[in-house]
Amino acid sequence: MKITDTSDLWWRSAVVYCLDVETFMDWTGDGKGDFVGLAHRIDYLAQLGVTCLWLMPFYPTPGRDDGYDITDFYGVDPSLGTHGDLVEVLRLADDRGIRVIVDLVVNHTSDQHPWFTAARSSRESPFRDYYVWRDAPPPGHEENVFPDKETGVWQRDEKTGQYYQHSFYRQQPDLNITNPAVRDEIAKILGFWLQLGVSGFRVDAVPFLLDTAGVDAARQLLPDPHEYLRSLRSFMGRRSGQSILLGEVNLPYEDQLEFFGGPDGGELTMQFDFLTMQHLYLSLARQDARPLVQTLLARPELPDGAQWAIFVRNHDELTLDKLSDDERQEVFAAFGPEPGMQLYGRGLRRRLPPMLDGDPRRIRMVYSLLFALPGTPTLFYGEEIGMGENLAVEGRSAVRTPMQWTAGANAGFSTAAERKLPAPVTPGGYGPAFVNVESQDHDPDSLLVFVRKLVQTYRTTFEIGFGAFGVLDSGTPGVLAHEMRWDEGCVVALHNFSPESAEVRLPLEGSAVLDLLTGIREPLPEKGPAVLSLEGYGFRWLRLLA
Repeated sequence: MKITDTSDLWWRSAVVYCLDVETFMDWTGDGKGDFVGLAHRIDYLAQLGVTCLWLMPFYPTPGRDDGYDITDFYGVDPSLGTHGDLVEVLRLADDRGIRVIVDLVVNHTSDQHPWFTAARSSRESPFRDYYVWRDAPPPGHEENVFPDKETGVWQRDEKTGQYYQHSFYRQQPDLNITNPAVRDEIAKILGFWLQLGVSGFRVDAVPFLLDTAGVDAARQLLPDPHEYLRSLRSFMGRRSGQSILLGEVNLPYEDQLEFFGGPDGGELTMQFDFLTMQHLYLSLARQDARPLVQTLLARPELPDGAQWAIFVRNHDELTLDKLSDDERQEVFAAFGPEPGMQLYGRGLRRRLPPMLDGDPRRIRMVYSLLFALPGTPTLFYGEEIGMGENLAVEGRSAVRTPMQWTAGANAGFSTAAERKLPAPVTPGGYGPAFVNVESQDHDPDSLLVFVRKLVQTYRTTFEIGFGAFGVLDSGTPGVLAHEMRWDEGCVVALHNFSPESAEVRLPLEGSAVLDLLTGIREPLPEKGPAVLSLEGYGFRWLRLLA
């Protein structure tokens, strides 16, 4: 199918960049990143080729869960700036063709939110049903998202003598979306930020938002939670036709399809592909492309107007929960053998470069794959320069250390005393003395320049974002070969997970192939398969020429 106008589908060929304002750039010198600092770094993001900036929570918060415990869904935390500072970021981004999406965290609030303060004051409070209450926890053990911190999902409130539900920390009571007033509030929140100029939302923990199992049957007023999700998508379409919902849904593919709205769509615009990510790491551990190939082949056909978001690293633990126990242990053994590198028994709290022992061949092969796979590539800040983690920082925050701009004090992130930073700068071989933007900016062999090249090539290769995807038989277990066809064009991508060089034989149509990353043209044989060579951990993007 030929698409002549792609403006309404901007997200299909976007480059998403996720950052936490608090750890990106401190301009006021108080030790914490701020919107003024982000405004001064918009040109850096534009030069990288970012087209969609995803802001982690910046709302007022007591700071018990890194900003995910929110006290005002309409506000900006004063430590980060003002609404005026945020609007200036939106304006500067828009001037450079960068859209902005923000975190929508409405499955719970902070226990200090005025709604919950009122709700726990009395059983007769008009805000009581904004949350999920029970006289006693229902039968059956409900495992909390944070099993190392919480033993369940029900917490007794001493004043009113009832238990409230909290799927996350106890200071984050779950909202009750079966209450029409709560659903109206969520729609108002979306409308407010859309009116301010954002282009959509990354929706936190969508299955928890739609899970109404804890609500007493007598108070159940929402027979189909997915109908509510459809109504939110429809509401957004009326307010801003090009806005998107990017959902965090870590479930098997058949369940993820339901959150797209089934075959007809109409719910989430995009979802993160957790299964592809997890099997990518299994393939890396085995140096064998087959686990990833099998996962890609198992992807369901998506409805029109839907897309996967591809990522190598996100802001949480690198979850491996969809692998078998044995497979997970393989990945742990390869990339996180020490207990302190693991989290919750299901994931890793490391960044990619240290996991791959800093091998530039493997690192570049993985990022080439990120931009070559069908879906929208999503980068976590610092990936483009090869930042590492700081395991001295507790939990998931090990990967949320300050952005490394220079080799100077505090990595050029802040002029404040080190003790005032939101987290210590990464030490050692992945610290700012060795990994920073300034030193890589004009080094033609740096990872930063390489990622810029990938972004530029991806953005001009419409087959990736819009084309039909197919896995090709490479004949070699270590090599993933796939094609993407759009209009009359075809691009073939090859990625070698093995340290050994390989030759791949493929029946390619045309007179020659053009390597999109090197510009080298290579003739194809008139008869028989093309023989394509790959170095160990090598990769190629090849356009078929008529």
